[in-house]
Amino acid sequence: MAVELLGAPGSPYTRKTLALLRYRGIAHRMIWGSHMQPPAGYPIPKVKLLPTFYFGEGDAREAVVDSTPIIRRLEAEHPGRSVLPEDELLGFLDLLIEDFADEWMTKMMFHYRWHFASDAANAGPLLIFWQSPTYPDDQAKQMADGFARRQIDRLYVVGSNDITAPIIEASYARLIGILDRAIARTGFVLGTRPSAADFAIYGQLTQLGIVDPTPAAIMARSAPRLRAWLDRVEDLSGLPDGAWLDHEALGEQLGELLTEIGRVYAPFLIANARAAAAGQSDFATEIDGKRWTQPVFPYQAKCLVTLRTARAALSAETRDRLDALLAGTGCEAMFAEEAVA
Repeated sequence: MAVELLGAPGSPYTRKTLALLRYRGIAHRMIWGSHMQPPAGYPIPKVKLLPTFYFGEGDAREAVVDSTPIIRRLEAEHPGRSVLPEDELLGFLDLLIEDFADEWMTKMMFHYRWHFASDAANAGPLLIFWQSPTYPDDQAKQMADGFARRQIDRLYVVGSNDITAPIIEASYARLIGILDRAIARTGFVLGTRPSAADFAIYGQLTQLGIVDPTPAAIMARSAPRLRAWLDRVEDLSGLPDGAWLDHEALGEQLGELLTEIGRVYAPFLIANARAAAAGQSDFATEIDGKRWTQPVFPYQAKCLVTLRTARAALSAETRDRLDALLAGTGCEAMFAEEAVA
């Protein structure tokens, strides 16, 4: 029985999971469309997001969103070609990097798509015609203009504003260089085979490196290897089985990436979690030596809890190895007792 999913090419999480399904060889049926107009007769999830996965058939069909638990469910139900390392240390690092891609890199994606007028003008029509190529021109223009206005008005929700823009843009410039160097060494983040983290990174970069003109030009100019990697990861169904990194290679392979996570994502997660715990609606903190301000994001407060819980569940030996690897990167602050005090 094929897995069904509703999604759109402009959704990084759709691209993340679709590429993963191809790599893992899981039979699937891709339904292109909008979460606001789910297929007739299909269940509606509690929160309408893309992609929406449909498991089961008929009256037993279930609508599920949130790519990270979906990937874990697919692992349980479809053996082989796993994207989750069995090794405890690698498994945690995969979760950390996937979370960074899903929750911080999406700030880059949303920022570049809607902060610059030329990118917004490019995205509006695409997002409408990705839903359906048969919309009449006048209707499509009206829909595109309305959608773009709503998204631009929502920029502040994800933390994109005039204060934070330089932080986001500098992080993107550093990150694509870091990733370009990482794939030059092993092909993927955690070895010669892709992990969930690779697909999460890929999903965000399909938009930043391909769809949206401003960040795509930056990537083409400064990280051509990474740009080419995106086209390959789109369909890895024929990739031979590879290997995960040895522990001894983790420092060299991940040092720069972990430092970037510690530089920008760790202080955001901590400040957001503290503000959420205090019942605040907005918060301000310092990221990369500059002021950052945005509304509290409750889901990302849960992300910090998930990471802390996952670290606590590690064996003592693995936790010590992890802490040694994270020491000095800034990531260690997420796991200090005072992180959410």
